[in-house]
Amino acid sequence: MIEIQGLKKSFGSFQAVKGIDLFIPKGCVFGFVGPNGAGKSTTMSILATLMLPDEGLVKVDGIDVTEQPHEVRKRIGYMPDFFGVYDQLKTDEYLHFYGGSYGIPWKEREELIPQLLELVNLSDKRHAYVDSLSRGMKQRLCLARCLVHDPDLLILDEPASGLDPRARIEMREILKELKSMGKTIIISSHILPELAEMVDEIGVIEHGQMIAVGNINHIQRQLMAKRQLSIKTRGRQEELKSFLLDQPLVQGVFIDGDKLEVQFSGQDDEQAALLKLIVQSDYEVISYQEHQSDLEDIFLAITKGGGAEHA
Repeated sequence: MIEIQGLKKSFGSFQAVKGIDLFIPKGCVFGFVGPNGAGKSTTMSILATLMLPDEGLVKVDGIDVTEQPHEVRKRIGYMPDFFGVYDQLKTDEYLHFYGGSYGIPWKEREELIPQLLELVNLSDKRHAYVDSLSRGMKQRLCLARCLVHDPDLLILDEPASGLDPRARIEMREILKELKSMGKTIIISSHILPELAEMVDEIGVIEHGQMIAVGNINHIQRQLMAKRQLSIKTRGRQEELKSFLLDQPLVQGVFIDGDKLEVQFSGQDDEQAALLKLIVQSDYEVISYQEHQSDLEDIFLAITKGGGAEHA
């Protein structure tokens, strides 16, 4: 659905995007992650045909964004991180305006708009003025606007930015519904937990370069140098600590009550072999588990912080 090869974009002497390559298949929900100023918005603006690349190939559904931007716009719904709304319009008038701009006949819009408002949980605000809506409601209205022409691809730049916890949950549930409808979605965020439950893959960008792409577990395995194991035993903790420190893939051990916290650099099969070795050495293991690093851990492990830029 999205194909990017060698994408570069500069603003004067500052190079915002430095040769990104990326492929996102149809139906995928892709999380575009990076510090503020890493290049996310620049890349998404180019995808949305709002900005021309300096170099590289960018295609949406096989269509080049620079050669046929009007065709691309028919296939995408773009929600920028900062968007304008027309405060003097009512909610349904706002959607009628955008539906009309896409050439959707009035009769079709009269059927479509209630469905969109129901999808984004704004049915009871159909006749409310836009300026009376909360920020979260305006975010959802903007999402409905993106859907008015039934695009195959949604490009959502920081869709949960500035929302309170309840509004974030509501936005997340709507995106899950869109995913179930088969939409291809690319979502940017600098807050990783927002993406954890809804994306199929993530791409981590820093200083204009894509430094990791894949599902969260894959990236965790690829980039987190140490795995944290917790081993609970019945006695002999000091003895087991010395035993573990003699193992080549164990990088550290400390005792926490009846548990040993172990830093381990091996893969799954090597971790299984370690457990087998412990049991065969007659240590009485009560429990054995790996602590799953959360997304902040992954993020801090693979980024060093972004610099200020136009995105």
